Amino acid sequence: MLINCVVYEDGTKLADIAVSEISEHVSLPGCFVWVALQDATPQELDELQAEFGLHPLAVEDTRHGHQRPKVEEYASSLFVVLHLLESSGAADPVSRLGELNVFVGKNYVVSVRNRSQRGFVDVRARCEQEPELLRNGPGFVLYALMDAVVDRYFPVIDALEVELETIEQQIFTQGAARASIRRLYELKQRLTVLKHAVAPLLEGAAKLHGGRVPQICMGSQEYFRDVVDHLSRINTSIDSIRDTIGTAIHVNLSMVTIEDGEVVKRLAAWASLFAVCTAFAGIWGMNFDSMPELKWRYGYAAALALIASTCGYLYYRFRKAGWL
Repeated sequence: MLINCVVYEDGTKLADIAVSEISEHVSLPGCFVWVALQDATPQELDELQAEFGLHPLAVEDTRHGHQRPKVEEYASSLFVVLHLLESSGAADPVSRLGELNVFVGKNYVVSVRNRSQRGFVDVRARCEQEPELLRNGPGFVLYALMDAVVDRYFPVIDALEVELETIEQQIFTQGAARASIRRLYELKQRLTVLKHAVAPLLEGAAKLHGGRVPQICMGSQEYFRDVVDHLSRINTSIDSIRDTIGTAIHVNLSMVTIEDGEVVKRLAAWASLFAVCTAFAGIWGMNFDSMPELKWRYGYAAALALIASTCGYLYYRFRKAGWL
């Protein structure tokens, strides 16, 4: 679905145009066209490919989707893939994974958003409010889109850190160890999704501000350096959270082992008490004529008293040792 098709001249919005009018404007000096689509159909992609001469491999990646974040250079154009992370609520900050494919040439920008509800109207408004920067052309638009996507990762990181802190506070709660391990693994899975969005993009974005910078990005290198800096900070936070999760998982496993040990100790203590009773009953239950005190009038009461006193003493010792 076509969202916008706008032509800009010298950093200022000129007009909204139809796709069929694109070829009339891209040939004009100082002009470039920014086309935004959502869940583009194959027909729309074919039409734009014919208008801008998009590389067929990049178009194929956009058509199939589910691509790894990357920055690819095709002759005088760039193809950038970004992952979009969206949440259905505070309980799950990474519930949907969308994708933004951006084609950038010297006189055009084509952004295709897939499987995502949140658009980039604010990015377009920001660019139009900064005509002195928009004069840098499609390169600055690419920066603005990348910056907006990366900025949306920060609330995700914050939400994951808050959730991790909540789990850490419950680690030593009696009986909560197993539930905490499950939550930690779920948190680790969501963090992995974010890692897969950030790490490859960090590698690709580094090509846009250092070394041999593509001609399209000339004049905007310092802005791309800012994007790389943000990605580096997020990547560092991800690694820190992963280390903390690993430590928390080990602590939880230790807590589970300790809880299991406590149960085993209680069972062993009670088994010892019953073993004493069984031992005495087994000895006096043997059918021998010469058993000591067998004919004693108070033998039964004495046997019960001996069993009770022995069990009481063992109970006292186990209780003092913390086993019961």
